[in-house]
Amino acid sequence: MYEKNGEKYYVCDAHIALWDARPENQRNIHGKQFIDCFYDYHKNLSPAEVVWDYDTYTYYGEQRLLKDLFEDGYVDHAIFQPAILGDFYKRGFGQTEDALALTKAHPDKLTYNHAWDPRHEEAGLEQLRKDADRMGLKGVKLYTAEWNGDSRGWKLDSLWSRRYLEECIKLGIKNIHVHKGPTIRPLDRDAFDVADIDQVATDYTELNFIVEHVGLPRLEDFCWIATQEPNVYGGLAVAMPFIHTRPGYFAQIIGELLYWIGEDRILFSSDYALWTPKWLVEQFVDFQIPADTEYAPLTVAQKKKILGLNAASLYGLDVPAELRLSMPDPAVAS
Repeated sequence: MYEKNGEKYYVCDAHIALWDARPENQRNIHGKQFIDCFYDYHKNLSPAEVVWDYDTYTYYGEQRLLKDLFEDGYVDHAIFQPAILGDFYKRGFGQTEDALALTKAHPDKLTYNHAWDPRHEEAGLEQLRKDADRMGLKGVKLYTAEWNGDSRGWKLDSLWSRRYLEECIKLGIKNIHVHKGPTIRPLDRDAFDVADIDQVATDYTELNFIVEHVGLPRLEDFCWIATQEPNVYGGLAVAMPFIHTRPGYFAQIIGELLYWIGEDRILFSSDYALWTPKWLVEQFVDFQIPADTEYAPLTVAQKKKILGLNAASLYGLDVPAELRLSMPDPAVAS
């Protein structure tokens, strides 16, 4: 919980990871390229005083995660969104079993989402059923640009992807998080195109599609799709750190999102460990959209929804009464 100027904010970090990118886990040069690209994002968009050394960044471990999020970072609850990247890392990039064990040890603080890849076809569907039961899945994180042998990406609206989405409905996995943002070396930019959200959001209204990174650099495409599809949400991972390096650009991003999809469908994400939540929460609470823009002011209530209440609603998290938004008295309203 974060408190400032008498206001208390429930914080749900909707996009975190526990990864192992050490040289001994890298399968090939692409494993190094991937973590190096991550590190460039980290050091170039973070305040200098919170930049990590490279070795720590490749492997920071569970205790560092707990401290950065829950002791120092004001986070009340966080959601793992793993990337597997088996073609680049021997044991996978995201530490699946460690993250799951940490979630089970701290169920009040952590939710674990897993991943699936439709290119595994029938065998992958059976694995999804097992994972849903063993992991208690409420959501998944999909990486449409992930490599698999000769394939360098897939589409959400493909035949096999649709079978997996239909299986998610049967299994009660309602929250479909999809990386649709900047490319990461060596992955291909166009494999992250947001366009394939459009059909599946229309066809599977039982599911919530959380577009991570709000489609950047295709923000306009995302907004035009999301405004027509009420089950499409915007995750602010990658967008958030621009609050420090390019506040005018961040004002444009948040202003456009509020205009097109509204305050109830935007989710705060630090994208830990690309960035740490402490400074992002502090700067977001202080942030004001400049008055000389076409955008409306950013209110305290809107900040509370974005920082945690929206994600809590999607995942059925128990928000303490003092951190909820107070409802207007119907008698007064009438």
